[in-house]
Amino acid sequence: MLIEHAKIMKALAMAGEIVGRKKLQKMIYIAKKMNFPFYEKFGFHFYGPYSEELTLRIEELCNLGFLHEMKEKKGGYFQYRYTLTEAGEEFLSHYDIDMPHLEECMQDMNEKNSRFLELVSTILYFENLSKEEVKEKIVSLKSKQRYTEEEIEQAYAYIEQLRSKAKKHIHM
Repeated sequence: MLIEHAKIMKALAMAGEIVGRKKLQKMIYIAKKMNFPFYEKFGFHFYGPYSEELTLRIEELCNLGFLHEMKEKKGGYFQYRYTLTEAGEEFLSHYDIDMPHLEECMQDMNEKNSRFLELVSTILYFENLSKEEVKEKIVSLKSKQRYTEEEIEQAYAYIEQLRSKAKKHIHM
């Protein structure tokens, strides 16, 4: 019944701790785009790909006591930290979720900042367009972020790096 919830928990457990709701959204979206079996629907919002379903699942997991959400004031805004609780670990132990190489990808993404993950997820969202069209989208939709040509190239290289890690799990 809660298999989709369990997958989110598994991803979180693999990452250790994820700081920020936006970062969590981007990491799950990117993992989904790397063909890991996440089925939440994502639309394009102000900060890039966003899933209302994922937000609701996270809320439910917090309400069930399986996820710990710590709200902390940082400058002029609040930031949220997510970790699995003992009850969450116990619950997860009843599920056999086999997603080899997801851990490597989740940990790798967790080391990146959410600004970079926002760029990566935006590129992936528009990946059916040409690189030039994607760059135009980034300039128009993400003007406030002021991404440089170099950052965009780094994001494309990072996507390829993640794909090669994720491909291992598909061919095994």
